[in-house]
Amino acid sequence: MCLNERGQGKTVTLQGAEVKKVQELKYLGSIVQCDGECGKEVKRRVQAAMEMMKDVKLCFPLLNTSCKRHSRTHTEAMLIYTLLPSMSVLTAVLNLLVIISISHFRQLHTPTNLLLLSLAASDFLVGVIVMPFQILFAEPCWFLGDLMCVLCNVVNFIPVSASTANMVLISVDRYVAVCHSMSYPNKVTEERVQISVLLCWVSSVLYNILFLFDNLNQPGRFNSCYGQCVIRVNGAADMVLSFIIPISAIIILYVRVFVVAVSQARSIRCHTKTVKLRRSGTATVQRSELKAARTLGVIVAVFLICYCSYYCVSLSGPDLTVSSPTVLMGFLIYCNSCLNPVIYAFLYPWFRKSVKLIVTLQILRPNSYAGNII
Repeated sequence: MCLNERGQGKTVTLQGAEVKKVQELKYLGSIVQCDGECGKEVKRRVQAAMEMMKDVKLCFPLLNTSCKRHSRTHTEAMLIYTLLPSMSVLTAVLNLLVIISISHFRQLHTPTNLLLLSLAASDFLVGVIVMPFQILFAEPCWFLGDLMCVLCNVVNFIPVSASTANMVLISVDRYVAVCHSMSYPNKVTEERVQISVLLCWVSSVLYNILFLFDNLNQPGRFNSCYGQCVIRVNGAADMVLSFIIPISAIIILYVRVFVVAVSQARSIRCHTKTVKLRRSGTATVQRSELKAARTLGVIVAVFLICYCSYYCVSLSGPDLTVSSPTVLMGFLIYCNSCLNPVIYAFLYPWFRKSVKLIVTLQILRPNSYAGNII
């Protein structure tokens, strides 16, 4: 092949691999025939480009459209290959304890605990399925194909959506229990809770399928190179439906619960007739206020901390591209699934007692399900 620059001078011949590299490297610009110093410059540039190409690692070396395989820093590697698996195991174990406790002991079969069971099931799936997949998504190369990329994201989003919906259902349950305590047994029955849980999971599945329909219809349409796993969602709509509405509902319901609880405690204090009872009533008010405030603060704060970092990215534009760089940011959402059993179950004395029975294998004894756990 004969090359020169700007149409001046004589020709210089490049051989073998040099010809192939010149054809592949577009940034060399318009190269035409030349000789002398011009020919030396062409060869120098080709050799420099060839050296640079040797240092670039591709996901699929035989494909020109392959993505580059980027190297990781030590900190990133430790975070992805140590923190993620550890958090996955911890999330699965904690939520599995909740599932076993509520499922095994008959005394815990109540409508409220059924909601806790559904929440624990969704968070358990986050630990078993979602978090391990994040290790694959964090890899610089995706080898499972475009369709599997979209399907894996759909499967990942379903437990997270179900977990958020279960948190709202628990807030509604506690609102009815405190603000409408007299009619609570009639309004919140086991059958109605089962239907609510079923609708929660069905709506989570349908929501994520419809939300990612464009990606399912044309898998890989947002990839810039081969070996990449990228999906695009409407960030603004997702933030409203998955963040603003649930957190608004939780805050409103728990504020109402807090106000009613304080009002009832103060009413008890006002009706006390002895100094001793008055003092006891005052202490009850203080304890009720602190307990309600602490519960509300923990629930809202943890939810905001875990979700805000991810959904604030949605404010950067109408569309949010989900790829490897956003995986670590979305990891905060999955931390919420690890903290949910601590917030909703570890504060209950019966859970600590049931965990002790599970760890010591006493639940394997005959009729252990009928034991007094509350």
